[in-house]
Amino acid sequence: MPHAQQSCCHHEKPAVMPPVASGENVLYICPMHPQIRRYGPGSCSICGMALEPETIMPGDVPDPELVDMARRFWVSAALSLPLLFLTMGAHLIPALPHNTLWFQLAVSTPVVLWSGLPFFERGWISLQTRRLNMFTLIALGTGAAYLYSLAVTLFPAVFAKWFGSGQQIHVYFEAAAVITTLVLLGQILELKARAQTSQAMRALLDLAPKTARVIHADGTESNIPLVNVQKGDLLRVRPGEKIPVDGVVVEGSSSVDQSMMTGEAIPIEKNPGDKVTGATLNGTGTFVIRAERIGPETLLAQIVDMVSKAQRTRAPIQRLADLVAGWFVPAVIFVAIATAVVWSIFGPEPRLAYALVNAVAVLIIACPCALGLATPMSIMAGTGRGARAGVLIKNAEALEVLEKVDTLVIDKTGTLTEGKPKLVAVLAALGFDEETVLRLAASLERGSEHPLAAAIVRGAADRKITLAGVKDFQSMTGKGVTGMVDNKKVILGNQVLAEVSEAMKAQAEICRAQGQTVMFLMVDGAAAGLLAVVDPVKPTTPEALRLLKKSGLHIVMLTGDNKTTAESVARELGLEDVEAGIMPARKSEVIRALQARGGIVAMAGDGINDAPALAQAHVGIAMGTGADVAMESAGITLVKGDLMGIVRARNLSRATMRNIRQNLFFAFIYNILGVPLAAGVLYPVFGLLLSPVVASAAMALSSVSVIVNALRLNKTVL
Repeated sequence: MPHAQQSCCHHEKPAVMPPVASGENVLYICPMHPQIRRYGPGSCSICGMALEPETIMPGDVPDPELVDMARRFWVSAALSLPLLFLTMGAHLIPALPHNTLWFQLAVSTPVVLWSGLPFFERGWISLQTRRLNMFTLIALGTGAAYLYSLAVTLFPAVFAKWFGSGQQIHVYFEAAAVITTLVLLGQILELKARAQTSQAMRALLDLAPKTARVIHADGTESNIPLVNVQKGDLLRVRPGEKIPVDGVVVEGSSSVDQSMMTGEAIPIEKNPGDKVTGATLNGTGTFVIRAERIGPETLLAQIVDMVSKAQRTRAPIQRLADLVAGWFVPAVIFVAIATAVVWSIFGPEPRLAYALVNAVAVLIIACPCALGLATPMSIMAGTGRGARAGVLIKNAEALEVLEKVDTLVIDKTGTLTEGKPKLVAVLAALGFDEETVLRLAASLERGSEHPLAAAIVRGAADRKITLAGVKDFQSMTGKGVTGMVDNKKVILGNQVLAEVSEAMKAQAEICRAQGQTVMFLMVDGAAAGLLAVVDPVKPTTPEALRLLKKSGLHIVMLTGDNKTTAESVARELGLEDVEAGIMPARKSEVIRALQARGGIVAMAGDGINDAPALAQAHVGIAMGTGADVAMESAGITLVKGDLMGIVRARNLSRATMRNIRQNLFFAFIYNILGVPLAAGVLYPVFGLLLSPVVASAAMALSSVSVIVNALRLNKTVL
């Protein structure tokens, strides 16, 4: 396959060009070929499409490419309509002048050479780089029609001799001009459609307030621009105001409407120590927050950035379109040449005119813009729709593969359950009391960030127990923690870490049978007691599991919890396949084992220890309420953090892939039927020919049909 026909490769090093002369410092990228990047607007050297800003900026900033194309279109339309009326009307209205070649030349020249200049520039680049694309065909088609007509006008005697003095010699100035106008219209519709997919993201960015009320060191307060907020600043949020940045409440309390992030209509109560998200709406109370994430680090900015990048990733199905397009353009040029040769030899008089008209019609109608738009438009619309539903797609491949997933592995804590365990029981061994057991355990766990540790610390705080200092603290992942408390060697952990009596083990089994997680406390080698913690199942989990099963998924629950506890939760949820007692390092091994059996596996989790398994799975699904590293490792993030998000993500995947297949079908069928028709295969039987103008309108219509079909995803119910 010659280099001119190769599709772009993912491993090609991005070519970042230096800033353009205008001083633009915004990086632009091709939506179809992400490796093509440059500073300032321009066109892709592979497909010729207009580049887009890599980062979605807040505010209504006009697209320079759209502004330029619109200006060229209106000039083109203003000149082409009278030209079309004159040339077509001359056949119907005898009073109209017929000898208007020089007028047609004067009117069509600015249309073709100025309005159509971007198409000739892109077509020339495609020839230089030997990457033929739709603009190669447009430039060849309009250029051939215009140059032929120009030659006829300048040298009429030569063509009269070729055609014979009795033959009328046609020119196609109006065809070249109208084709240019229609292609410009198609470009405007495409650019507007592409801009529409970013409007939702831009609207999200605009939700953030423009100012924040900062509390200075001397206690005074003032409003400052949001961009001037620094990490660690204390910010006051008054009733009815939007929270300016991500942070933590340090004083006061209120209810916060988080629906713009999670879709949850019920406001959430926020108290000191609770985290809040920028751009969410404060209720009737007032509180002070400490800024933790600002600028591009906020959840809102990360959501917009993730979706923006996902819209420019390439789904595996795009390779089919690339492969076809790589061969398609050279094949069309060959068909156009063959059409011209056949008509010039076997066609009726004037043969040369017929040869030119039909060859131009083939070049125009076969422009593969619909084929090129089929996948990117659906991906852009689908990822934008997902973002509004709280489903953030990191890359197009995850969106495509999710449709094919047959096995879903779900981490228990924080995914099936709320991830906010509560201490429900403290049992002391002989020689100890419950308060001492809880005091030692909470003192030790204060140095841990595990949800179970937080439950124990909260339990001690609720009972107003004063905690002690800890020395030599050590955390043993998946087992427990150890340290020195009150000069005693204290161990808190599961049965693997702690040596306990049979009686205590039996008591632990009773707790586990009720779905509780049990931890044992050892003090100086002696069993001191046990603590039982329960993590409530999320209210949406049962219904989500029912819908996921109904869709044909085999669901596996994965947990580091004891088998008895895990099976109790599984029974409650109707799950049959449970992998319990799994150490964090082994989670990815479970995924690999399922993949080895031929399963297409998705993994849903929220913790740091889930990150390797999320990366190993065909599709990793992270809960937005979990650890950042989990979200970085996953292909899909659920903002709200419950399993209904997986249902929505799977529905989105199916809808998007169905939309892509429909678009590819439209594009393929259109070209399969359109090229032979333009070549004139129906002329010998029916006397039908397709004029270049009609071919241009049909080409634009095919692109519009693909765009409209893709934009239907914006209204998909998930």
